[in-house]
Amino acid sequence: MTDAQPNTPSLPDDTTMLRPPAHIPGQLAISAAPPADADPSDAHPATPVPEGAQILADLRAQIKRYVAMPSEEALTAVTLWVAATHLQRAWQHAPRLAVVAPEKRCGKSRLLDVVTETVRNRLITVNASAAAIFRSITDEDPPTLLVDEADTLFGTAKAAEKNEDLRGLLNAGHQRNRPTLRVSGPEHAVQEFPTFAMAALAGIGDLPGTIMDRSVVIRMRRRADGEKVASFRTGRDTPDLHAIRDRLAAWLTPLRAQAMEMEPAMPVEDRAADTWEPLVTIADLAGGEWPTLARTACRTMTDYEAGQDEEGGLRTRLLVGIRRAFAAVGDPAVLGTKHLLESLNADKEAPWADYGANGLTARGLQVLLKPYGIGSANRRFPDGTQAKGFARNQFLDTWARYCPEPKPLAESAQSVAEPLPGTAA
Repeated sequence: MTDAQPNTPSLPDDTTMLRPPAHIPGQLAISAAPPADADPSDAHPATPVPEGAQILADLRAQIKRYVAMPSEEALTAVTLWVAATHLQRAWQHAPRLAVVAPEKRCGKSRLLDVVTETVRNRLITVNASAAAIFRSITDEDPPTLLVDEADTLFGTAKAAEKNEDLRGLLNAGHQRNRPTLRVSGPEHAVQEFPTFAMAALAGIGDLPGTIMDRSVVIRMRRRADGEKVASFRTGRDTPDLHAIRDRLAAWLTPLRAQAMEMEPAMPVEDRAADTWEPLVTIADLAGGEWPTLARTACRTMTDYEAGQDEEGGLRTRLLVGIRRAFAAVGDPAVLGTKHLLESLNADKEAPWADYGANGLTARGLQVLLKPYGIGSANRRFPDGTQAKGFARNQFLDTWARYCPEPKPLAESAQSVAEPLPGTAA
């Protein structure tokens, strides 16, 4: 992806937009009949599209019709997230969908409109209390929480403090079997309330870091000239969206047991893998191009979000820059501090040139590396000179833990010995 994940906003209703073309949900194009004199042996029938892949393609087309998405990867992610809400009881983790933008009129609410009409068991809330929300969640059929204007809940220190219970609920509800306890009733008995439920939150600016870390993040942006989307009218356009919602339910409901047993190969690890696993599982159930699309979106979007927090992100970026500095001169056993700083400060896309009056200094480098237990020392170089520097093997363990080299996508693709239900052989 580019440095900024492409995003696009919807314009006000008085903006000229394209009218949506006529569409019959799920209807496939019918090819023209071959000429009467055609040789049957020349016919090469196209491979049939798996049912799930076609339903996801239709959902993706509807989202793209009404919303100018930031990227194809983001479009894939939203499509799979919506589908995953129809199998919530199969998942160990309930990924959040964080739809954020730098300012208003970036299409956040429009995307939430489309998501609202296609998810399972929607629960729309604006400024609801945490108590009201957790009393609305059940284990039997978890709702899909939809929160617009989330910046009013967490955008200021005062608001964030007031809504700390809601943030705690959203954090706990990411993982199954994390109930909240409340005293209720005249006997003041302790009662457990389930918290597990998928949630989509839209707002200006980033959400709290603990929520972003549990989210598939969609970074919207304002539409540019020439980017057109169809206008959205609830009464006219929701029937098509509801039809796709019903097709998703009909396709996925019988696959719940299969989905629970699946452990798809993931291109990421740890919490990112927990968050994306339901989406990748849906893609594997669908078949066709979706397994590849899902893993590409997963790796691309998580790579972008990795280290976006101000402090941790700066250090991660430094580790990557140091690895590149070593690689640029053939990965020597030692590298002088002076040479390392020159390499870091020369990177025009990195923040080091503006880190101080003279860019990143030896002192600043030491401070940033201190949490990893890495420091400079007097080193002897191949030409016999001595100077302050770093040994490459000081970084090997830290690189492997905090910024490992990404694996080739082919290594993370799942090989399926037998076709899954709902897919083509």
